[in-house]
Amino acid sequence: MIRITSIPNASADDSIRADEEAVMQAFLAGAPVDPNVAYRVQERSRLIREEVFRKHGLVDIAVPAIRELRGPLL
Repeated sequence: MIRITSIPNASADDSIRADEEAVMQAFLAGAPVDPNVAYRVQERSRLIREEVFRKHGLVDIAVPAIRELRGPLL
């Protein structure tokens, strides 16, 4: 398994855990996520997506798999 290690220090892990906790608390309360937390999560997601794209290119497995499972259209 390939692990993405774009966050170099342990304090970043604490920040990720805090953001995760904030998102879960908002979800459980049925409240909107704090905009600052949402921005940080989206930014980390963008960086991870870019890193995966750089390493592996476009990974297009969903559509071909669905079409194969679905079978021929009538």
